[in-house]
Amino acid sequence: MKILKSKKALSPVVASIILIAVTVAVSIAVAAWMGALTIGFMGSSSITITDYHFIGTTGSATNNITITMKNTGTKQVIISNVKVNNIVKTFTPAANATLSAGDTGKILTIINVVWSNGNPYKIDLFDSSGSLVGSTQPTAPGT
Repeated sequence: MKILKSKKALSPVVASIILIAVTVAVSIAVAAWMGALTIGFMGSSSITITDYHFIGTTGSATNNITITMKNTGTKQVIISNVKVNNIVKTFTPAANATLSAGDTGKILTIINVVWSNGNPYKIDLFDSSGSLVGSTQPTAPGT
C-alpha cells in the first residue's frame, strides 16, 4: 500500500469551523437544559376557590361574600387584593391571607358587597406582586 504524505484530510480553516459549530451546539443544549431546571425551581402561584356563600339580603350595602380557598400552586401565596366585578373590596382576616403550598379550607370574607339575587359576580384574587392567582364567577342565590 502506498502512503500519500503530501495530502491533508481537512484544511485548518474547515477544522476550525467544525470545532466552533460543535462548541456552539453543545452550549445551546446546556443552556436549554439549565433553563428547564430553573423553571421548576421558581414555582407557581394558583388559588382555587372551592366554595362561596352570599351573606345578607339583596341590595344591602352591608352584605358579605365568604370564600373558601385552596392553594393549588407550588409556592406560598399572600392574598393582598380582592376585586368583585373589577372593584377593589376590603376583606377579612387580612392577616390570615397567606396560604402555603397545599393549604386548604382558608376562608376570606369580602365585606360590604352590594349584590342582587340571581346575578353573577366575578371574584378575582391577587397576590402581593399584583398577579391574578385565582378567579371565580358565582351567582348570587335566587329569591
